[in-house]
Amino acid sequence: MKKKNKQFAVIGLGRFGTSVATTLYTLGYEVLAIDADEDRIQKFSEEVTHVVQADTTDENSLKALGIRNFDVVVVAIGEDVQANVLTTLLLKDLGVKHIVAKARNELHGKMLSKIGADRVVYPERDMGQRVAHNLVSTNVLEYIELSPDLSIVEITAPKTLIGQSLAQANLRAKYEVNVVAIKRGAELIVPPQPDENIKPGDIIIFVGQTKGIQKLEEME
Repeated sequence: MKKKNKQFAVIGLGRFGTSVATTLYTLGYEVLAIDADEDRIQKFSEEVTHVVQADTTDENSLKALGIRNFDVVVVAIGEDVQANVLTTLLLKDLGVKHIVAKARNELHGKMLSKIGADRVVYPERDMGQRVAHNLVSTNVLEYIELSPDLSIVEITAPKTLIGQSLAQANLRAKYEVNVVAIKRGAELIVPPQPDENIKPGDIIIFVGQTKGIQKLEEME
């Protein structure tokens, strides 16, 4: 599977961190997963591009990992708020381009924003957001907002697209979205070719402009 240019690092391999890391890797990105727990590292060793055991509250450890070279760093440390905040602060000081940090509550989120997190995520609230999208459109299976104008969504293939190839559907031009994968039963097609025909029951994974994805959600 050919990797895309953007590189991600995910710090903290709890349930949220592993979900983010494996999703990004499945979408074709280079992913470095980092955790202080050796057992978690061992279990996760085959799931992403690289896995490293490190204490991310230590500035020298972060420098040794070349962390500032990554396009996006996700701080997914959950239980240890102090480690979460200190890691975020060090990443900012080291000049990381884009920091996404997980918060436990609003106060924690405000603190992360003040020390330099570019985006703060609340997993419980974001889950609610996905449920809301599922309620709006029966086609939507999964929804992840990466930023206010960029989202990833899993949609059951609308009837209007069935029988068309991706080239014929021309979704990039019409909706400013890219098809990054197609799930067909147990098969995952990554990346699908332009001549790939959309079949009944296909689950299509899109990434693109939120306004375009909203239009896709409305398709029958």
